[in-house]
Amino acid sequence: MRVVMIAPPGAGKGTQGGLIAAHFGIPHVATGELLRDHVARRTDLGRSIEGHLDRGELVPDDVMMDVVRMAFVDAKAGSGGYVLDGAPRTMDQARAGYVIARELGMLADVALHLRADDHELMRRLLARADLEHRSDDTERVIRKRLKVYHRMTHPLVAWYAQRGILVPVDAMRPAEQVSRDILAALDARRPLVGDVRE
Repeated sequence: MRVVMIAPPGAGKGTQGGLIAAHFGIPHVATGELLRDHVARRTDLGRSIEGHLDRGELVPDDVMMDVVRMAFVDAKAGSGGYVLDGAPRTMDQARAGYVIARELGMLADVALHLRADDHELMRRLLARADLEHRSDDTERVIRKRLKVYHRMTHPLVAWYAQRGILVPVDAMRPAEQVSRDILAALDARRPLVGDVRE
């Protein structure tokens, strides 16, 4: 099973991505965590992207695509599946990721769209900021991230729908209910996996 997650910040990508990965025995590729790890370790990559993350901006496409390519190569060498969480964030990234995945024989089976409204997302993210002390979860940065999501990432929903792999899920409910719906939808699509992917 190969899943790309499309969701605004705070919709539960990390939680649901981890559950999907455990259910199908595939790696959970959380690009945000990978990037924050580079920042924490003060690597060259981390230093180059730290400002982008702190300001709520998107990481440059070439950096994100390098991370995605490495993840796909690792996934292919392992289980052959993945849950990609945090990329693509733009149409350019989606197209570039499609080319990379096609080259590697790792095209997505499902684009999972977690839907939630901005008010609820703001509440969740501020609560998480209090809990985890994340520098990229201030109210000003959250508002910017949501604005960037609506402008840059939400258009991907229509693109994946045209490809016939979009699975929308209401993420406004308790996480357990959302998980049940996601796993039921993905299990229902499992017989289709292995068909020719577009």
